[in-house]
Amino acid sequence: MDTIERSQAHHTFVIERDYPAAVAKVWHALSDTDARSQWFGGDAGYTSHKNSHEFRVGGQAIEDGEWHGGPQARYVGTYTDIVEGQRIVSTYDMWLDDRHISTSIATMALEPTADGTRLTYTEQGVHLDGLDSPEQREEGTKGLLDQLGEYLRSPGPSTGAA
Repeated sequence: MDTIERSQAHHTFVIERDYPAAVAKVWHALSDTDARSQWFGGDAGYTSHKNSHEFRVGGQAIEDGEWHGGPQARYVGTYTDIVEGQRIVSTYDMWLDDRHISTSIATMALEPTADGTRLTYTEQGVHLDGLDSPEQREEGTKGLLDQLGEYLRSPGPSTGAA
C-alpha cells in the first residue's frame, strides 16, 4: 500500500481572455452540450470514455478518460449559479487513477467588448496530498481557454449568434 503524506495547498487565480466573438456565441460554446464537447476536455493525447453535460443549476458535467500511456482522469462538476449570457459558477472535483487530487470553485464572467467578448475566469481551489499543484491547474486551465478560443475562431455550424 502506498503511503501518502496528507497535505493541502490552497490557491486562487484569475485568467482573462478576449475572444473575437459576440457574447451569445461564447455563451453557446460554454452552455451547449455539442458545442462544449468540441473544445472542452482532452486534446490529441487524451481519450474520453464518458462525457456528459447537463447545463442547469444543479446539473453535472462529467469527463472520464485517460492520457495515452498515463493516468486515468475524472472531472465531475456541478453548476451552482447560471445567469444567462453573463455568469457561470460551478464546483468541481478531479481524480487521477482514483485518487482525489482537488476540489475547486470556478466562476466564468462574460462581458461584451468593442471587439467581441471578455471572459474572466476565477478559480479557488484546494490541491490535495501533493498529487496536483496550483501551477499545473492554472496552466491546464489556460490550455482549455485557448482551446475555447480556437473553437470560437474556427468555421463551423452557425449558433444563430453573430
